[in-house]
Amino acid sequence: MHFTKMHGIGNDYIYFNNMDGSVRDPENLAVRLSDRHFSVGGDGIVLIMPSASADFRMRMFNADGSEGKMCGNATRCIGKYVYEKGLTDKTELTLETLSGIKSLRLQVRDGIVESVQVEMGRADFACAHIPVASSRPELIDYPLTVAGRKWRGTAVSMGNPHFVVFCPEVTDLPLGEIGPQFENHPLFPERVNTEFIRIIDPQTLEMRVWERGSGETMACGTGACAAVSAAVKTGVCKPDVLVTVRLLGGDLKICCRSDGSVFMEGPAAFAFEGDVTV
Repeated sequence: MHFTKMHGIGNDYIYFNNMDGSVRDPENLAVRLSDRHFSVGGDGIVLIMPSASADFRMRMFNADGSEGKMCGNATRCIGKYVYEKGLTDKTELTLETLSGIKSLRLQVRDGIVESVQVEMGRADFACAHIPVASSRPELIDYPLTVAGRKWRGTAVSMGNPHFVVFCPEVTDLPLGEIGPQFENHPLFPERVNTEFIRIIDPQTLEMRVWERGSGETMACGTGACAAVSAAVKTGVCKPDVLVTVRLLGGDLKICCRSDGSVFMEGPAAFAFEGDVTV
């Protein structure tokens, strides 16, 4: 079975052209192939599939085999894949995900996709939609005790659940210790992605992220969108302003508009290709 390894600023997945539906048991395949010591290695696998309602459909599975509703970095990689592999000649296309249809705009030069802008939809702060096990309508700048320390964070959905925590510094945080405790906190019945954010200035944020099902990753597109949305919600950043989010793997540009819609722009890259026996 042929695969293509791609990454969006270090958030790496194993991509399969599944237009013919030949990939079976993706949950176990994700667990097997994501192992960085004994297999291809990655944050999970992504299937590119036909869609009845969009140009293409994606399914993504985390390294632990759980299916995710959305991955911002993967959407950009799919845009690059389908264009450069000749599956489409469109530079504006739609992608069906479990969190809705996303619109992609490809920036192409000499046949190469240099960056992709994705319309990510609206940030949703309603506890019932994220979901959050709370009677509160929203959790904004909410105090949460984890690992013996009180943190303040904002819960938000970008089609998947996030808890955005603002910190004075993020470099030395022991994410391997505290990340799982956030991910599996009883406040979040479907687990949660947690973004740890340092405010550099109103147009620049530094971020580390612990993703449910994958652990710490080099980048998270939906997480960067959640971070800027939370920053706008709490007054740290202004709406309709392009914000740079600095992640371990590189930078993303995020704009949270006054109407709540969020746009993300960043690069996507091929790493290598190969074949696996399944």
